[in-house]
Amino acid sequence: MIDSLYIETAVQDHPRARQIRSRFPAAQIIECARYGEVFNPKAQNFRLQKHNPALILAEKYQKFVLPAPPGYGIGGQHNYYFSHMLNCLYDCRYCFLQGMYQSANYVLFVNFEDFQREIIAISQQTSDPVYFFSGYDCDSLALEPVTGFAEAFLPVFENLPNAWLELRTKSTQIRSLLQRQPLARCVVAFSLSPESVVEKVEAKTPSLEKRLEAALKLQQQGWPVGLRFDPLIYQHDYQQQYRALFERVFKVLDAGKLHSVSLGVFRLPEQYFKKIHKLYPDEKLLVSPLQTVNGMVSYRQPLERAMIEDCTTMLLDYISESQLFPCQI
Repeated sequence: MIDSLYIETAVQDHPRARQIRSRFPAAQIIECARYGEVFNPKAQNFRLQKHNPALILAEKYQKFVLPAPPGYGIGGQHNYYFSHMLNCLYDCRYCFLQGMYQSANYVLFVNFEDFQREIIAISQQTSDPVYFFSGYDCDSLALEPVTGFAEAFLPVFENLPNAWLELRTKSTQIRSLLQRQPLARCVVAFSLSPESVVEKVEAKTPSLEKRLEAALKLQQQGWPVGLRFDPLIYQHDYQQQYRALFERVFKVLDAGKLHSVSLGVFRLPEQYFKKIHKLYPDEKLLVSPLQTVNGMVSYRQPLERAMIEDCTTMLLDYISESQLFPCQI
């Protein structure tokens, strides 16, 4: 899976770096001073690199935990995100990471302990619930067998009575979760789309059926499960597509036991959209009925409102309003 492994000089002897290196004995090992030497140069082709990304093991020095954007959350007043990893195993055509980064290589920050210290410090500043979102710049679980991320962080959250963790994923890599007792303040949030959308624009991801199987196993074991219908993708028959999706989802999962459900439409910062459009000029998704408002590219406002309203109405046939959190960013 990984043919090239870049390792910063400073983390060569870090136990996590050594462990990961041992998983890829045939990989070419390349030492570098800082991950930016490999990750940031502009003369790179994201589209080509995506066929065979390298893994870069690095150390993060600052900004371990950041405030989440306004409107991003699942009911809490104190919302933060952190990125132990940059880039994603999957290749979703709508993903903003293609527009944000020059490189499709994966960056893993191996100094988990520094992230954990900041999470603890922030949680101890208040007795209110504090929410931490881990799937902002990567998929939280897709590389779990390699990174051991959830396995390392869940014990920390277990000992913080007011701290919540969201693991957002399209992955079925849930073995490490099933091998331990469920954590009541860890929401495993699955991003779901109609099967037609999965097939057309969510390359390399597990099928809808496989994601639902994983979500069901976790729900049956007692894990809080969330559903993320985000982004909603327009098709001429989107109402039929999403009605069928919701019917299928709630035949499998117990709606009453879900922690939260959120939905939001396709949207990208304009500069990211332009970059992705250059990478994929023939992509139908990128020539949909779109408009730019305040630097964000999304569907035309009447269509956007209709999609949100239609999907909200359909979802409320299965869940309560208290479970639903429209994404407002």
